[in-house]
Amino acid sequence: MRLYTIAYPAIDPVALRLGPLSIKWYGLAYMAGLLLGWLYVKYLLRRGELWPATGRPFAPEKADDLLLVMTIGVLLGGRLGYVLFYEPHFFLSNPLAIPAVWNGGMSFHGALIGSILAMIYFSRRVGANIWSVLDLGAAATPMGLFFGRLANFVNGELWGRSTDAPWAMVFPGAGPFPRHPSQLYEALLEGALLFAVLVWFTHKRQALQQPGLLAGVFLTGYGLARSFSEFFREPDPGHLFTIGPLTAGIVYSMPMIVAGVLIARWASKRTPKSSILPGHVER
Repeated sequence: MRLYTIAYPAIDPVALRLGPLSIKWYGLAYMAGLLLGWLYVKYLLRRGELWPATGRPFAPEKADDLLLVMTIGVLLGGRLGYVLFYEPHFFLSNPLAIPAVWNGGMSFHGALIGSILAMIYFSRRVGANIWSVLDLGAAATPMGLFFGRLANFVNGELWGRSTDAPWAMVFPGAGPFPRHPSQLYEALLEGALLFAVLVWFTHKRQALQQPGLLAGVFLTGYGLARSFSEFFREPDPGHLFTIGPLTAGIVYSMPMIVAGVLIARWASKRTPKSSILPGHVER
């Protein structure tokens, strides 16, 4: 029998109020992820030695345009993904609620599709190698995932399954039972750990010199991290894919793992390490 739980830190979801205007932590999390990702992409583009002999895919100044199209892709894709993947029946009956993003409801898998389409558009517009652009997006995405999951925790949403773990918490609206703080697990696995893995591939393995490799590693790593975290996260009740140990998150992540492995293998064979010029610095 449990005698105590860790108190859930009931943080106001609104970070700042300016008269009738309120700024929520969730919105700040998206902004922080996009802006930090933008700065990291510019940093990588300035490191000429990280790129193949043909040079970087585009000038650092064009990262501003990439930020714009990525923001649109993430927001539209994330919202439409939530509508189609998780609550299609509700939004079919209430179509006017689709644009109401301030009420919550974003899907990472939808945001991923939207951001990929945005990067394809950007690559064609500037004439860049599409795989190198996807690699840059992959390198920066865990930052947004980290802050997004922290925002989920602040909002007291997407809580975990019931548990007697000593660090369990009772979340508002989740009943009287202590639960896994699964949002923090996902922040650490999908955000911090995945970012560290991609940094190693980028700076030690010279993955950017093999276009597509980092994108493949990201897809595989996220799919594995999300699937593992789903065993601690409360499944979406009534969802088509909530069957036994399976959840919607696992089912949507499985194609990512398969695609990631195939892309990484293809990228490695397409550009063998022996053909890479070590220490190349773009002039």
